[in-house]
This record gives sequence, C-alpha cells and structure tokens, in this order.
Amino acid sequence: MPTAVAPHRVVPLAKSHERSAFACGSVPLDRYLLQQARQDAEKRVAAPFVLSEPPGTAVLGYYTLSASHITPNELPAELTKKVPRYPQLPVTLLGRLAVDQRQKGKGLGAFLLMDALHRSLTAAVEIAAMAIVVDAKDDAAAAFYQHFDFRPLQQQPTRLFLPMKIVAGLFPE
Repeated sequence: MPTAVAPHRVVPLAKSHERSAFACGSVPLDRYLLQQARQDAEKRVAAPFVLSEPPGTAVLGYYTLSASHITPNELPAELTKKVPRYPQLPVTLLGRLAVDQRQKGKGLGAFLLMDALHRSLTAAVEIAAMAIVVDAKDDAAAAFYQHFDFRPLQQQPTRLFLPMKIVAGLFPE
C-alpha cells in the first residue's frame, strides 16, 4: 500500500465525513460528492473513498471504484491478440477522482490515484479485473492519467486504461 501523505488517510466514505465545504472546481464532481456518493455506496453501484486528515472529518479529496467491463475491440490491436476471446473483459472503473482546490499542488491527486490502483489490485486477487479504466473529463485529466501510463482505448480517446499487470509492478510484494 502506498504510504500516506502524513497524516492523511483514505477510507470509505462515511456519514461522519464533512462534505459540504468540498470544492474541486468541477460542479459535477462537487455535486456528486455532496448529493450522490452516499446513495451510490448504499446501493452498491460505486464505492467512494475519501481523503481526510484525522482527527478532522473534512473531505480533502475522493475517488470512486466500481466493477465494469470492456469489449476486446476497445483495446489497442496489439493487446487484443493477447486476451481471451470473451465478449466482455472485466475491469475496475475509476469513476471519479477529485481533490479540493485548497489542497492542489500537494501531490494528493497522485496519492489518491496510487491508493485506488493498490485497492483495485488487492480486489483483483478475489474478483478478476484485467485493467483499470477511467473516463477523463477533459484533456487536463487525460494528461494526468497518461502521466501514470494510462493508455487510450481505441474507440474513445478520453477513455483510458492501465493493465493490471502494470499495476502489479507498481506494488512489489
């Protein structure tokens, strides 16, 4: 597991987390955390994880994970030959990732991403996932993920993936 940016912690979103002051600069991401994240967790359609600085409960950043799938024809041609011939391939969807504007420039986005990758890798031991997929909301977000070796899928250039094999190499046992 990546070491915490002391003294920060990433944990599942709880009712006790203070979300009202969170502002990342994206209205949809702010609104999601404030209005939808707890409902998604309760309905088990997404697992929101939040970054806070204990003993405080203010959310400094967050991300969501959920199960998803892609089709082999979405992968680059050189990878299509290497995957089983199933109509759908299991992946983990990193649905959202945001850091409060007041926390930008501290490396917390990268820390959250590494936490999400590690958590996804750990889950993939018990529930198969061949990659992590993310839908970048804009070019800046796409550049952020590409900096961490995410590659575009063929049909949607803002839909990026990182094979679990590469993720495993980031966290040697």
